[in-house]
Amino acid sequence: MEIIGRLTADSEVKTVGNGKQVVNFSIAVNDSYKPKDGERVEITTYVDCSFWGDVKRTQWLKKGAMVLLTGRIGTNAYVNKEGKAVARLTLHVNNINILLFAKKDEQPTTVKTGFDLVPDISELPKEDLPF
Repeated sequence: MEIIGRLTADSEVKTVGNGKQVVNFSIAVNDSYKPKDGERVEITTYVDCSFWGDVKRTQWLKKGAMVLLTGRIGTNAYVNKEGKAVARLTLHVNNINILLFAKKDEQPTTVKTGFDLVPDISELPKEDLPF
């Protein structure tokens, strides 16, 4: 599964019992829709992520950075201390592509790649396709 979102906080590296290291972070995925008879509704989905690869990437995984992640989706469900059922969406990340880096003042900046990774759909030509 591929997912694009912005980091909600700086990533953290944790060491587990067998000495392996994992990079943990969370992203926010923004979406919107407009019901037939209503105003546009904005929704945000938060996804917890874990990456068992190169921990050196944490220097780039800062709050506000936009990432394209590939991985396996999962859920964690449990009952909290108040007795309420809680579920969390998780992504076990295989690959990380940083689309926008976060500046030191936490404002994202565009990566210079020679082509636009995330095109503005409104600027694409309107074609009458047969499919």
